[in-house]
Amino acid sequence: MHSLIAPTRDPAPMLERALQDWGDQGDLWVFGYASLIWRPDFDFAEQRPARVHGWHRALKMWSRVNRGTPECPGLVFGMLSGGSCRGVVFRVEQHHARQVLVNLWQREMPTGVYDPRWLPCHTPQGTVRALAFTLSRSSPNYTGELAPGEYRRIFLQASGRYGSTHDYAHDTYHGLRRAGIHDRALARLLALSSSP
Repeated sequence: MHSLIAPTRDPAPMLERALQDWGDQGDLWVFGYASLIWRPDFDFAEQRPARVHGWHRALKMWSRVNRGTPECPGLVFGMLSGGSCRGVVFRVEQHHARQVLVNLWQREMPTGVYDPRWLPCHTPQGTVRALAFTLSRSSPNYTGELAPGEYRRIFLQASGRYGSTHDYAHDTYHGLRRAGIHDRALARLLALSSSP
């Protein structure tokens, strides 16, 4: 059981790399596409709607701690290559940025599963370079294609330390709606949980 939740990669050098890439030069921008939209858990000076090209939001990442267990894995969102993704960018003032990155690593990167990337995010006020947590299809946590019945089973059964996969997907859907984003693919998945 322990091997299933052990870090896939050491997150510490990945944090150091992100800090170096940011370079302590000006404010920090962070791109949120799922739970960061409705529960950022950090102070920010500004938020803007944003779109990233070349990546899309997908509920295709196994979660064996936060939204599931090793015995009954749940799902969380990752950002996979291809398409485009609407979300929100948050601007963190420079003097808070280092601590925000450290805290984000504790939340998003305890097992080193994401590939943090600095991506151009297009906003109504212009393009900003923001940190985004992407997922590789070669990651052991990438689910591949799941059948509708598998999503339905996971929504009914999977729950972890932060609650159920279904609640997470539901909260993300409504967080996106509040941000003016209608994710039709997520709406279709959530409809599975109410279908016979």
